[in-house]
Amino acid sequence: MGPTHAMSGAAVGLAVAQILPTHWGGVTTAEETFIYAGLAAGAALLPDLDAPSATVSRSFGPLTQMLSRLTENTAQTLVNLTRGRKDKPCRNGHRTVTHTLWSALAAGAGATALIGALGKPAVIGLLFFFLGLGIRGLLPEWSKKTDWVIVTGLSAALAYGVWNFVPESSLGLVMGSAVTVGCLTHMAGDLATKQGIPVFAPLLPFKGRRWWNLKLPRFLSIRANGPADKFLLMGFTIAVIAQIGLVASGNMRDVMMGLLNLQVVAQGL
Repeated sequence: MGPTHAMSGAAVGLAVAQILPTHWGGVTTAEETFIYAGLAAGAALLPDLDAPSATVSRSFGPLTQMLSRLTENTAQTLVNLTRGRKDKPCRNGHRTVTHTLWSALAAGAGATALIGALGKPAVIGLLFFFLGLGIRGLLPEWSKKTDWVIVTGLSAALAYGVWNFVPESSLGLVMGSAVTVGCLTHMAGDLATKQGIPVFAPLLPFKGRRWWNLKLPRFLSIRANGPADKFLLMGFTIAVIAQIGLVASGNMRDVMMGLLNLQVVAQGL
């Protein structure tokens, strides 16, 4: 589901960028909107860092492979330490800790704190990592045929190149929110699969279990990499293309605010 995750992250990122609170500094230009969407697209692959075979784990060669195995082993240990009396022992950390609400919030908060502490070097580092993931996710066929070293070099050049377009007055909050938006978008996609994900684990027990999966009704759930997944990929691709046109024309913010106003009116009826 890597391409679907990345494309959905880009689609949601393009939309959310238009409605960020003004006291955060917001996203005011088309360039900033595209950067925000690129970050969200990359972050939409981040939760699968707990799977060594996932797109994110193969993005930067041995570095992300090592990080992936560390993440999976740590997640497995945490699940076993916090499991409830009816939870089975965890033997694979995939779709556990990194697929919780708390992990998504922590990822965004961590990005914000890192920027606050280190400034520009942290921004360039985060841009490098997440834009690199975005490249892998949005261009899967090309990246499969391309050595990871080339993808890494392209990510570094892109990160440094877009630095001047990032809103300096609100770097931490804006970039942190993009990371959380991407992670939550990934989780929404996995929630729609037959397996579901442990959104509220381990803080919200249910029937003696701390690591229970929240999932949609069976008739609404989809199979990863199945026909419905491919249909969703096509839908998100169309949404991204349409939004890019609206952003470039300067009409995207008006469309989003109009939709929000309609929702407020509908709730008041």
